Amino acid sequence: MIRILLLSAVFTSGFTALSYSEEKPPLALSPVPRDNKAQLHESFNEISKAGTAQLVFLGDSITQGWSKNGAQAWEKYWAPYQAANFGIGGDRTEHVLWRLNNGNYDGLSPKLTVLMIGTNNTGHEGREMPEHGGAVYTSSAEETAAGITAIIDTLEEKQPDMKVLLLAIFPRGADKNDAKRQKNEAINGMIAKLGDREHVTYLNINENFLKPDGTLPKDIMPDLLHLNPTGYEIWSRAIKGTVKELMEG
Repeated sequence: MIRILLLSAVFTSGFTALSYSEEKPPLALSPVPRDNKAQLHESFNEISKAGTAQLVFLGDSITQGWSKNGAQAWEKYWAPYQAANFGIGGDRTEHVLWRLNNGNYDGLSPKLTVLMIGTNNTGHEGREMPEHGGAVYTSSAEETAAGITAIIDTLEEKQPDMKVLLLAIFPRGADKNDAKRQKNEAINGMIAKLGDREHVTYLNINENFLKPDGTLPKDIMPDLLHLNPTGYEIWSRAIKGTVKELMEG
């Protein structure tokens, strides 16, 4: 179970520390199911029960995209590691927390999880979310970082011997003036300290996707958020050495 009796999120990037009680934790920390994704969730539980996956990618639609735009790169780089894709499009930190409390990783003992989550917490303005009663809710940078921290805490509880490669949230928006990109960069500054933990490695590969002036090319992310096959190849090359080291170490 996720412990939220009293959670204090203290970050060193100029943001004020947050404290909140069990009675009213932020949404980013409150496990929430997604009924419309139940079948996909159960498929991950079956993979977990099988217990054979040694490498897991955990996240949202950008991670789920390994099965489509990233399929060629997946077969080339990750299939040899007996990898599993636990990405669900639209997931936020609270959804991943619910998944981890409801069967994901139960029976599984992977060597490494590659985690990237959070962009949906900060980028849902104007979007109705049925699992939240139809309300639109956008998490603050601090709340999102606290949600990511809770995911790391839960993974460590469920799989104490597993390593985690925590990736910075990928860039989004046309350029560095995009508000959502700025918010994600603020989150990245906060979660970087999680790399100080014994089993966690933090890695920011975002410069690999950007032009020198900070522009995000549409020939890598056509919608300025999701990767095309070229983007997944870039992602793979950027982390393959670290993954190899962590898997073999």
